[in-house]
Amino acid sequence: MKKPVTIRMLLGVCLVALVLVVVPTGPVFAQDENPPQPGKLSDERLEFVWKRQLRIYERMGKVFEGMDTRHQKIQSMIDQAAENGKDVAALQDALDAYQENLKSARPIYESVKGIVNSHQGFDAQGKVTDPEKARDTIEELRSKMQELKTVMDGSFKKLVEALKAFRRQNAPAIESPDTRGT
Repeated sequence: MKKPVTIRMLLGVCLVALVLVVVPTGPVFAQDENPPQPGKLSDERLEFVWKRQLRIYERMGKVFEGMDTRHQKIQSMIDQAAENGKDVAALQDALDAYQENLKSARPIYESVKGIVNSHQGFDAQGKVTDPEKARDTIEELRSKMQELKTVMDGSFKKLVEALKAFRRQNAPAIESPDTRGT
């Protein structure tokens, strides 16, 4: 008895599908002599993290360097708005909180400066010289950066939001084309 061609094709396709499902087809890689250990960072990753933390540290330095200038500029804007009869209480509170938090964060930033200058486990170019010390340095730096973030308590973001709210509340009225004299 002969089976119809469609049944034979269907059986052939099912057989191929079954073989593909059972036989692993994913790529197989040989393991290195020293496979990466879980929880351990490679030297390249340590260098990447170090460079990223240095960029964050440099940005924070710019914040501390320009602190007085920005404070004076915003304070003069607040004083001028107060002279014009504007309500500046929320803006003044946000600026004072930001200023206070920056002063509290300054010693922490200085301790970060010591970590960066000693750069234990890294050479002057940021290359890993001692992986264990490099991990410790990165962890210590991360801890100090987290402490800075906690001390700042989002006060810069609150200051920016207060400035935006003040500008929205005190935006000049825009004349419509109908009200202008023609």
